[in-house]
Amino acid sequence: MATQEIYIRNASETEARGPFNPQQVADLAEAGQVNAETLIYEAVSEQWVAINTQPDLMAVVFPEKKKLILKNKEVSALNQPAVSARAITVDDMLAAAEGRTDDTRGKSDPQIAMARAARLGLWGAIASLVFSAAATILPGTDTLFAMTGAKLLAQPLVLLGVVDIVLAVLLGLGMTVLYPLIRFRAAFGLGLLGLIYFSTGESTLLLAAAAGSTGLYLCTVVTSLIPALVAFAAACGGMGFMAWQVISR
Repeated sequence: MATQEIYIRNASETEARGPFNPQQVADLAEAGQVNAETLIYEAVSEQWVAINTQPDLMAVVFPEKKKLILKNKEVSALNQPAVSARAITVDDMLAAAEGRTDDTRGKSDPQIAMARAARLGLWGAIASLVFSAAATILPGTDTLFAMTGAKLLAQPLVLLGVVDIVLAVLLGLGMTVLYPLIRFRAAFGLGLLGLIYFSTGESTLLLAAAAGSTGLYLCTVVTSLIPALVAFAAACGGMGFMAWQVISR
């Protein structure tokens, strides 16, 4: 359970967040961002199910609170709040968790930062895959439309671009369970593009492909905001520059 990767989303959402471990999901529940009806992705059945259908996870995320029993004795109330004091709302608790109040400023919940980093990494991966597809497909559109095996095998970059488009669409639908496949794509693309650009002496494109592929890989693994920004910039900058170089010829 400690090493389990958990992806979550609300029933009204199409974009998943994660991966989290059970304790991180429990922290999000304490911050009011997760409830028993929140959906998690179950890898065995390949379906989204509510947390309350998973007894083991429920025990970690929503542990049973022990009831406090007060002895029958007189207790004098100290520091009793004024009757006119404003009640604490859910928005107040979320603001405190995000470090937006005077008392909690600079003490934001690290789980919220992790969720933001995961979302930034997701969009970085999608954008870089689209840029990569543009760089590999557009120069060989005649080969793609011909749909002949010999021509496609002669230009493997076109096939790589088609794979990139499919992966970008699936990530856009929130299928972050594909992250292991995205990492393989980043490593494979770096090897293939690196070999082609190195053999043709395209040093600029080689560096762009290396930066883009490395950034794409990191977009799926970083959980901190600053590294996520760096990964986003490397992925989109490298793949975008490569696409611009190829298309502008």
